[in-house]
Amino acid sequence: MSDTTLVLFCKRPALGFGKQRLAADLGEQAAFEIAVGLLACALEDLEHWPGPVVIAPHSDTEITWAASLLRRSVSIVPQSEGNLGERIETIDRLLRSKGASQLLVIGSDAPELNARILAQAVEMLTDHDAVFAAAEDGGVSLMANRKPWPELKPMPWSTPQLGASLQQLCKRAGQSVGWSAPCSDVDRLDDLERVSKSLRKDPRPARQSLLAIINRWQSNEYGRASK
Repeated sequence: MSDTTLVLFCKRPALGFGKQRLAADLGEQAAFEIAVGLLACALEDLEHWPGPVVIAPHSDTEITWAASLLRRSVSIVPQSEGNLGERIETIDRLLRSKGASQLLVIGSDAPELNARILAQAVEMLTDHDAVFAAAEDGGVSLMANRKPWPELKPMPWSTPQLGASLQQLCKRAGQSVGWSAPCSDVDRLDDLERVSKSLRKDPRPARQSLLAIINRWQSNEYGRASK
């Protein structure tokens, strides 16, 4: 895996911004703390990655913040303008121009990702041009590639059709596609219920911290009173 660059797309958590579906049910404070906990889980994965690591903050105003997130050496490459597909393509081209040959892109809201799934995705790149991890809502929680992406802008981002559309896009471009073990992201209350169960036996510190946050709102420390 040492020749694969792990890229984290993220945004600095802020009260009142992001995770709006959670905020609508739990309140802004709960959504903010959950977002912080989710980001910490992704950073935990980056900290232990055996290859190059890139953090791609949402804008160049977050460069200093992003550079402070990890103790290990990382590259900071802020995202460009455009939809998510355009931003992924831009960073993919930039990193390849600097020598990267295989990239694995993750977001900051899939705490059930683990070393096994990440390693499986990298291993599958031996026989596939692109590898995805399916999310329960029809999207993807991981995108890995050994060739430049076809044009991603037209993809139906943030819809249940995304996973199938990405597969069709790659195949039309003559690229082979593989699917690693599925791993859903966190957007809704149902997702938190699932995560709280799956992380109970996960000993990783950031995962246990996220579980503690979830348990607090479940015990009504947050809930609607925080709205």
